[in-house]
Amino acid sequence: MTTPNKTPPGADPKQLERTGTVREIGSQAVWSLSSCKPGFGVDQLRDDNLETYWQSDGSQPHLVNIQFRRKTTVKTLCIYADYKSDESYTPSKISVRVGNNFHNLQEIRVVFDVFGPRGLETAATATPPQACSWFSGSRWRLIWPAQLELVEPSGWIHVPLTDSHKKPIRTFMIQIAVLANHQNGRDTHMRQIKVYTPVEESSIGKFPRCTTIDFMMYRSIR
Repeated sequence: MTTPNKTPPGADPKQLERTGTVREIGSQAVWSLSSCKPGFGVDQLRDDNLETYWQSDGSQPHLVNIQFRRKTTVKTLCIYADYKSDESYTPSKISVRVGNNFHNLQEIRVVFDVFGPRGLETAATATPPQACSWFSGSRWRLIWPAQLELVEPSGWIHVPLTDSHKKPIRTFMIQIAVLANHQNGRDTHMRQIKVYTPVEESSIGKFPRCTTIDFMMYRSIR
């Protein structure tokens, strides 16, 4: 019996922010939890401190609800988990759902493309089972509901929030559900969660900056 490979850590989200292509928008949402131990709640999830964490205090699934006041474009969800510190509290299976409200949430779907003549064979034998659609002459698009299986994760987990065309989704609500923990643990720990939206390039930004003395005189309204 082979041992599953450990979940590799993703890049620090601050590196994404420095590219200027995404912006963190968690502060624009209302956050709620299915349960928490006193002093280990939303504030700890959002304090930019990897030493603190949310700890649930109830039965599974454990839920994090992120609700925006308006329909919002979201591109990436970043979750920090640390098996070395949290052991049986570490999530081993996560479901990410989006929708308008609690009543119509749907699991996001992972989408990727397989190139070459063996694309169909790859789709038919991949695990988990996938819904397949023909995309072009030698390209297959593979789609399936996303329940993320985590194996002793220690670092950032990046979850793309995209539609079947790989475009960022628009949603009022994101729900993260912890379905299982390592070693059959009951309660869970998550140390940080960040939500990113793509940064649209402004047409204004395409003009050169005004740096001459003549231009500087007229850069503000007096």
